[in-house]
Amino acid sequence: MKSSSPTMLDSDSGCENNCNASDTSEIYRKSVYTSETESKSSDTCEIDGISSDAREIDGKSSDTSETRNKSSDIYETRSKSSDTSETCSKSSNTSATRSKSSDASEERSESKDISEIRSKLGDESKRNHKFFTSGISKNKSISLDFRLSRGIAQVNEGKYAYAVSIFDQILKENPSYPEALIGRGTAYAFQRELDAAIADFTKAIECNPSTGEAWKRRGQARAALGEPAEAIEDLTKALEFEPNSSDILHERGIVNFKFKDYNAAVEDLSSCVKLDKDNKSAFTYLGLALASIGEYRKAEEAHKKSIQLDQNFLEGWAHLAQFYQDLANPVKALECLQQGLQIDARFAKAYHLRGLLRHGMGEHRNAIKDLSVELSIENSNIECLYLRASCYHAIGEYGNAVKDYDAVLDLELDSMEKFVLQCLAFYQKEIALYTASKINMEFCCFDIDGDINPLFKEYWCKRLHPKYVCEKVFRQPPLRESLKKGRLRKQDFVVTKQKATLLQAADSLGKKIQYDCPGFLPNRRQHRMAGLAAIEIAQKVSKAWRSLQAEWKHSSKRAAKIGKTVRKKEKAYVLSQNRGGVGCSTSSTSETSTSCGSNDDRGLSRSMMSWQDIYSLAVKWRQISEPCDPVVWVNKLSEEFNTGFGSHTPMVLGQAKVVRYFPNYQRTMSVAKTVAKETMYVNNKTDDVIDLSKDGRLEKIMQAESCSDLYDVIGEDFWLATSCESTAFEGKRLEGTRITLQKMNEQGFDFAIRTPCTPSRWDDYDAEMAMAWEAICSAYCGETYGSTDFNMLEKLRDAILRMTYYWYNFMPLSRGSAVVGFVVLLGLFLAANMEVTESIPQGLQVDWEAILTSGPNLYVDSIKRWLYPSLKIKTSWKEYPDVQSAFTTTGSVIAALSSYDD
Repeated sequence: MKSSSPTMLDSDSGCENNCNASDTSEIYRKSVYTSETESKSSDTCEIDGISSDAREIDGKSSDTSETRNKSSDIYETRSKSSDTSETCSKSSNTSATRSKSSDASEERSESKDISEIRSKLGDESKRNHKFFTSGISKNKSISLDFRLSRGIAQVNEGKYAYAVSIFDQILKENPSYPEALIGRGTAYAFQRELDAAIADFTKAIECNPSTGEAWKRRGQARAALGEPAEAIEDLTKALEFEPNSSDILHERGIVNFKFKDYNAAVEDLSSCVKLDKDNKSAFTYLGLALASIGEYRKAEEAHKKSIQLDQNFLEGWAHLAQFYQDLANPVKALECLQQGLQIDARFAKAYHLRGLLRHGMGEHRNAIKDLSVELSIENSNIECLYLRASCYHAIGEYGNAVKDYDAVLDLELDSMEKFVLQCLAFYQKEIALYTASKINMEFCCFDIDGDINPLFKEYWCKRLHPKYVCEKVFRQPPLRESLKKGRLRKQDFVVTKQKATLLQAADSLGKKIQYDCPGFLPNRRQHRMAGLAAIEIAQKVSKAWRSLQAEWKHSSKRAAKIGKTVRKKEKAYVLSQNRGGVGCSTSSTSETSTSCGSNDDRGLSRSMMSWQDIYSLAVKWRQISEPCDPVVWVNKLSEEFNTGFGSHTPMVLGQAKVVRYFPNYQRTMSVAKTVAKETMYVNNKTDDVIDLSKDGRLEKIMQAESCSDLYDVIGEDFWLATSCESTAFEGKRLEGTRITLQKMNEQGFDFAIRTPCTPSRWDDYDAEMAMAWEAICSAYCGETYGSTDFNMLEKLRDAILRMTYYWYNFMPLSRGSAVVGFVVLLGLFLAANMEVTESIPQGLQVDWEAILTSGPNLYVDSIKRWLYPSLKIKTSWKEYPDVQSAFTTTGSVIAALSSYDD
């Protein structure tokens, strides 16, 4: 079997966007580790790429436990470090946008820690002076000894250029002096001259291969240059000279963590804390590594241990807050951040994390306050600028949003994560300008799918640099003028009695979309969006059903005049042509004059809502609610649609277990093995068939317990597709979701589900959705219409779940399919006077349940066990004001979604 290959894009599926997490939140959740906690926090935290430990020029042992207790977590010296490490452990907390050589900036951000460390400089220098001379041969002159000590002192004081000049003089006289080479290399490293630093460390190793300190420092410098393999090799060599060095284990553990070798990081850091039970930095990084591989209980214990060692450990509080946020425990996360701010009211990372947390919970106004404080401390932080821009964007302050987006675009970059943010800022600015141009128009005029250029949408979804697309495609100068007029008006925020009634009902109903799973933060904005969208869907569908019911009554009266015999023949004929019946949009055009209803009746039937009309209502609300998520219909893209634009939702990424989706890992693995056994083949990444019927491969696959086991059997990257029973085409099985396994270097695998959306696949699922919608209409219109008898409504309930099943297997959006699908489900039940009164059970993700189920009937049986008992008959919703009339303009909708946290 050959099919279009899965598109290896960075786009996220509706699953990944499930009920409450926006694309922006996901980016920031990752960036906190990559650009904040990995590269600028911990005691190997880099000052311009070199850890504070690099200040230990001598490498000899001295007791620094007292200093560790007082110094900051990120700059703490370790238990076997020299005076240089202690005296120079000042600001290594490098923000992404900090000036690379500004000592003043370093001191400002960490003034408290520096003052504590500097108070000890004199005493520590005297106490450890023996180190400075210990490596010097007895035949070296006293003058040389003094100059070496003076050079080291200049490094300790941050006077790197002066230190280099001193070491230059020494090396001019003694070119092969290892201690001077190490000293100059360290000074170079702090000036971000990493190549020069590595050259000096290399020469020191050539002069004396037994100089463990040189191996360690070169490893640190190579890590800062992004050379993990070489860095690990050097640090491993350094361990040969000091096998029980907790310091080197600490260094190597953090390098392993930073470069995502989490298993090795856990091993190194666990060994480190056994040797040095008071190393708070090792404990907090051990917590980060354990959380990455899904060991959440042990991770929490490690984080708490780091804080137990030092209640003023700022990075420990920040890491623990991030841990709780990832597990969707905002209460504990906020408590940790508050603790950090009580220790240091100018702790920028705490404001960043709290802003990120509030953004993820839909509290954009409060998030802006925190992010503005952070920017007053670090005014060029690209992550913070982009996050604040997205918050302004969400609440309709487009002038401020565009200003922050422009600031992001003007910044210089130093990492791929920041490059992605800058690309997104370009697209988001255009979306903000577009929305501003629609702010005072009717909400129906807000039409991203219809108005925005398809090529623009594709690159927005892919997060690709705009230079690849012709400027005229998406740069529309007239939109700039929209900022002058596109502002929310006072009347948009006026809460009338009608609005108040709707908002109260929406807040209650919308909570039902919340997933009670790790990683899914409660988001009040999305709850309100879901509630309003569901009510509007119910109102519009109910109106359509009234028209269909009137048509059904009219048809019944006309047919009654013809006689029983003719009526039976007509009924059989119509059902065979229309597949489900009453006034549906796909009814056949070949009906003759003997079929029920007149030509005018058939015209009315064909003008009713289609399945896509219904889902488009929810899509529009999703787009306006989280404007920084590229939520678009895939069939409204251009050539990318023809090549199979694909969603991608990983459960395992490298060695990391993705907190939201890893709970589905075992079931997905089981489904993959079952499919392989049934089909006896898989496809490689070029779609070639790999036969599994030979060499005992099937038996080995059935015995596989991990990604590694599966990959060893196949021997290369591969994918296989689940199947989906068709209702529209008897006996046909549609391609469901692709389960893919790709090797990621030597550090792990990308184990994910992917849903390519090709034109042929779209046609298949379009037919399924059309028939499913017809079945819903037929189940309700007729004798069942308006009934409050649960027994009579059983067929309707099942029909709604069947359409939901096909929607989730279809995945026709670039992202956001999960929440859209459940919003429509809520709306359809409400339209039939049934309200869902209970939230989704803990641990259940309704979209994954559909994806991993082979047929609609099995899905119905699974979901109805908990859903149907929660359904309550409710007709009072019919008294709600009309949503479209209450919130007429785009501005009034944005104001409604943004007003709850005022």
